[in-house]
Amino acid sequence: MSQGLRLAIDGVCHSYGKLAVLEDICLAAEPGEVLALVGPSGCGKSTLLGIIGGMIAPTAGSVRAEGALADECLNPFTYVFQDFALLPWRTVAGNVALPLEGRLDQAARRERVAEALRLTGLGEFAGAWPRQLSGGMRQRVGIARALAVRPACLLMDEPLSALDAQTRDLLLEEFGALIARAGTTTVYVTHNLGEAVRLGHQIAVLSRRPGKVREVVRITHPLVGRDPADPALARIERCLWELIRDDAAAAARELDHAAH
Repeated sequence: MSQGLRLAIDGVCHSYGKLAVLEDICLAAEPGEVLALVGPSGCGKSTLLGIIGGMIAPTAGSVRAEGALADECLNPFTYVFQDFALLPWRTVAGNVALPLEGRLDQAARRERVAEALRLTGLGEFAGAWPRQLSGGMRQRVGIARALAVRPACLLMDEPLSALDAQTRDLLLEEFGALIARAGTTTVYVTHNLGEAVRLGHQIAVLSRRPGKVREVVRITHPLVGRDPADPALARIERCLWELIRDDAAAAARELDHAAH
């Protein structure tokens, strides 16, 4: 799989018109690290992810991707969203092959699709249709499609938020193992602090809008085999909640006021 890039986020600010969303974001993720972004609703997590991936130009500041791309890397930055975005008229294998078409010959495509399906435990479902799969299985297809291009950086925007708690817990274990094997630098946006603690090597806590880096929490536990019942991880999760609780309450009041 591809070697991850080092990400350097330097003084990133962003505004939508007069609305300031991000202010002076400075972060770094080393090759193969998972940088989790957490914070209250509306703090700019998804906007920052879009800036990192080059989909949004920041108002100020820069994002640098440092390091050489492996020869087999077809997309340096690849997204995984909460919406599985599968084509219903394509099989599982057909959906995974989609970003490879026109870029690799048929034999190379088959090899990459088979590898991605094996990594995500979908080898027996290559010929299945999306409608035949559970939500968790459909999200696995989305992960397989992302891994097939062997990205140097994986950008994940709340990929588990549409799933039930049991499925989410199972996929968290698989995500950790997949990311560790792939060696892909990953930025993982979530509102779920448990997910951040399970997957993050470092967790950046953003403040209420305009989002600023309130604190960066580092976790030294190995990515594979993290136990959610581990007292040390539970303490980190409580610490994260203490950091965002007041901002989260204020953001919720703001949203409620806007709705009325």
